[in-house]
Amino acid sequence: MDSEAQLTLGYIPYLNCVPFFHHLKKNGFRGKLVPGVPAALNRMLQQGQLDVSPSSSFEYAKNWRNYLLLPDHSISSVGQVKSVLLFSPVDLVELSGRQIAITAESATSINLLRIIFREFYALHNVTDSVPDLPIEALIEQQQPALLIGDRALRLADQLPYGMKVFDLGEIWYQHTGLPFVFALWMACRNSLNQFTIELQDLGSQLLQSREQLMDERYFIAKEVAEKIGLSIQTVVDYWGTIDYRLEREHLRGLQLFFSLCQKYCLLDDEPELNFLH
Repeated sequence: MDSEAQLTLGYIPYLNCVPFFHHLKKNGFRGKLVPGVPAALNRMLQQGQLDVSPSSSFEYAKNWRNYLLLPDHSISSVGQVKSVLLFSPVDLVELSGRQIAITAESATSINLLRIIFREFYALHNVTDSVPDLPIEALIEQQQPALLIGDRALRLADQLPYGMKVFDLGEIWYQHTGLPFVFALWMACRNSLNQFTIELQDLGSQLLQSREQLMDERYFIAKEVAEKIGLSIQTVVDYWGTIDYRLEREHLRGLQLFFSLCQKYCLLDDEPELNFLH
């Protein structure tokens, strides 16, 4: 192996990823961090510009033959997720025939929304598109829209008059009783030979980073809350809401999501779950 080669790791600059990354270098990570929104990191993984990254579970489903999953880590919800939200002036059942403005940042959230409409509410004529205007501006104009990440947290904290908010993680759990896995830790198969040890070490580094942040979450929340326009308590509560595990029930939820994606022609085939050992 080239002594100068570094493991290249994608970094999502959202609040839900802070527990993974805040203490990562202190726990021995020596690679290169590359920031980007989920959709951008998906493309970089596909093109081999990243060795490993937290990435959309739908990206894994589309290109699963190219990836291996890091065991035990995910970005999931068991009920509310608080940062994948549909804002609407009416209840979901009244959205028949409407178009939903969506963010281009996350393929998983978009396809979860499509499944919720079709499978849980039998609404097969709801469409979606990425608008030219900012999503927040459309929500202010009382248009239904999907917003994710820190932007969703902020807007829910100051909900525009007349708008309702629907948490996609909560809707999924109410109808399935299973966790929803929004993101997985994915390593490119082509990187395995060059970075075998580094990828094996990464799992424990991520776990240690998560545990250390939770032990001092109020202190770190104070560092980040003002930068993103949220209260310290909102940040702490959010970290407590996100489920970072990847256990048997998470995998059941993931497989159900993939199966429903295939049912509604969002995926060509159902992926296998292949892990890094």
